Amino acid sequence: LKLTSRCGSMISPQHCKKVLGYIEQTIQEGGKCILGGTRILKGSGGDFVGLTIFDEVTNDMTLAKEEVFGPILAVIEFDTEQEAVALANDTQYGLAASVYTTNLNRALRVSRKLRAGNVSVNCYAEGDDTTPFGGYKQSGFVGRDKSIFAHEQYQEIKTIWYEIGDA
Repeated sequence: LKLTSRCGSMISPQHCKKVLGYIEQTIQEGGKCILGGTRILKGSGGDFVGLTIFDEVTNDMTLAKEEVFGPILAVIEFDTEQEAVALANDTQYGLAASVYTTNLNRALRVSRKLRAGNVSVNCYAEGDDTTPFGGYKQSGFVGRDKSIFAHEQYQEIKTIWYEIGDA
C-alpha cells in the first residue's frame, strides 16, 4: 500500500454507512484496525471512507465472508500454500483474488486453484476491454462483462433440426 494512494467516494450515502458498519463489526468481532477505519472528507460532498487495514482477521469473521466493496484490506495469516487457497475459497463469493509472490510456478498453481473469476498476480487489475470480467459462485451474475464473452448475455441460443425431403 502506498500512503499516497487515493480512493474515490462510495457510490451512495447508504453504501458508505454499510462499509462503516463492516468496519465496526470487524472491531467487535476481534479484528485489529491498524490503519484508517473512519469516514473522511466529510465536508467534501462525497461519501468517503479512509483506506483501512485490519490485522488479526480470521476466516469466520464477517469481513472475510462478505463482498464489502469498500477500501478495506483484511490480513489473514496462513502457514502453507494449501491453507491460503482453502481460506480464500471458503466463501460463497468469488469475484476477484490477488496472489503476491516472486515464484512464477506458485503464482500459476495458486491462480488455477482459486475459485474467483479474476485473479491478479502481484497487482490488482480488472484487465481491459478484451478480457472477460465476472465472478464465480454468488458473485455477479451468470455471464461476463467486457470482451467477446459479454455478447452471450444478450443472446438466446436455439437449435432447430429439420427433416428435409419426403415425410
